[in-house]
Formats: sequence, structure tokens, C-alpha cells
Amino acid sequence: MKSWQEILDLLRKNLLSLGDVMITPAVLLTAALILLAAFGISRILRRMLRRNVFRLTHLNIGAQESILRILHYFIMLVGLFIAVQQIGVDLTTLAAIGAVLMVGIGLGLQNITSNFISAIILLFERPVQVGDFVEVSGVQGRIRAIKTRSSIVETLDNVSIIVPNSNFIAQNVTNWSYRDSKVRIHVSVGVSYGSDVDLVAETLLRVGRSHQEVLLNPEPTIQFLEFGDSSLNFVLLVWINDASRQYFVRSDLNFAVVKAFREQGITIPFPQRDLHIRSAVPFELSQQDLNQS
Repeated sequence: MKSWQEILDLLRKNLLSLGDVMITPAVLLTAALILLAAFGISRILRRMLRRNVFRLTHLNIGAQESILRILHYFIMLVGLFIAVQQIGVDLTTLAAIGAVLMVGIGLGLQNITSNFISAIILLFERPVQVGDFVEVSGVQGRIRAIKTRSSIVETLDNVSIIVPNSNFIAQNVTNWSYRDSKVRIHVSVGVSYGSDVDLVAETLLRVGRSHQEVLLNPEPTIQFLEFGDSSLNFVLLVWINDASRQYFVRSDLNFAVVKAFREQGITIPFPQRDLHIRSAVPFELSQQDLNQS
């Protein structure tokens, strides 16, 4: 078993020299402990903010997560500077290390850097934030977390999709929750030409107002779209508060419209097609034609 003196000598052993600075295991251990302490302080502060401060405010979940993530980056950055100073690296040496790191980034870490910078942009500009219902890269769902490299989008099927942060910056993103969480649902239906259009409008409005998730302000409205080939086409427009519920509410309204139309005797016609059949012209071959053939 090694003595304390041997352990101390091992910790003081020079591993690397950067100018006048000697990098020893003891220095590296101290720097690691500083970074670990910074991480612990960040975790404790974020937990205190969640429990004792954010509960008293009216900030939404997205704003809260942005504040917590920026606080975490700030504390870790301070911890990194303290660790570098503890090692004894001056600014000139640090710039040289940064130049080496930039070369490494240029060679193979562009994607990671792009996603990290995109995360910073998302936290400050907040085009999307935690809790938003979005569609990006063909994925539709609610953002559950915005991390350093990627964001977690939870679909309506309860599947978590990992989306690189750069996709939210470089691609078109549909944010159903941006500024206002309300969305409008379109329920289209066609009725026969002999239908009472006033009764149709009254029935559709009653169906829209009767659904518990449909908002009464803005109130449901009806639009007479067009005279179709075989039907008069209407659309029921209603508003709901939760974009992720739009498909379920539209399905409920479709069921309700069919039921209400049947009760009122309103017909939803089938597409009509006219088929014209023309009789064939009789054709007879003479005996001479048969002989020639």
C-alpha cells in the first residue's frame, strides 16, 4: 500500500507544461472539483427557483425553463473560469488553447457547435419554448425540453423524438402555441341542394357550441363555401385552447354533425356521376367480304 508521501508525489507529478504552467493530477483534480461544485450550485439554485420563486409568479413553463437554462450556463461558465485560473493558465495560453479547439471544431465538431449555438438562440429569442405544440422536420408534438444539443418533442402517441436544435433555426417551424395558445378548427360538410340552408347553419352552430372544449369567445361561426357538383358546401369554424386536442375535437364534432343532421332530416349526399351508355351500331359482313377474308 502506498504511503501518503508517495500519493502526494503522484499528485504533484508534472503531466503537461503550458509555458510556465505545469499541469499536475492535483491541479486537474482541483479543477474537476470546482466544476462539480458549480454544477451542484446550479442544481440547488434551479430547484429553489422552481419551488420558492416560480410558484409565486405568472411565468409560463417555457419562460421558466429558459431562465433556468441560462442560469445554468452562466454558473458553469463562471466555474470554468475559476477552474482555469486555479490551473494557472493565463489569457495568452487560454487563447492558444481556444485556437486549437477552434481547429478541432472546424474539422469535425461543426454540427455540435451549430446545435449548441442554436440552443442559445432559442433560449434568448424564444421562437419556441418548453410546452409549445410545434411541427418541425415532419414531427408534430409538444416540446418537453430544450437541451444543449437537441430538444425533446413528445408526439400525440407519447413518443419522444430527439430533434437537433439547429432544425428549429434553419427550417420552417409551425408553432401552434406562439403568442397565443388558441387554434381554430375547420369542420367541412356538404348537404344536398334541397336542404334548408338556414337550418343547416343553425344546426352546425348548435353542434359547435355544445362541445365542452369549444370556446364561446371567439364564438363558433359558419361559412357557406361554394355550390359543389353534388352538394352545398359549408364549414364550421370553432376555437379551442389546446392545439394538441384539435384532432380529437374535430372527430367529436364530425360525429355530432352526422347525428344532428339525421335528427333534423338534413341529407349529406353521395357524389353523383352520370353514366351515358350509347348502343353499338350493328355491323354485318357480306358473304363476299367473308370470302375475301
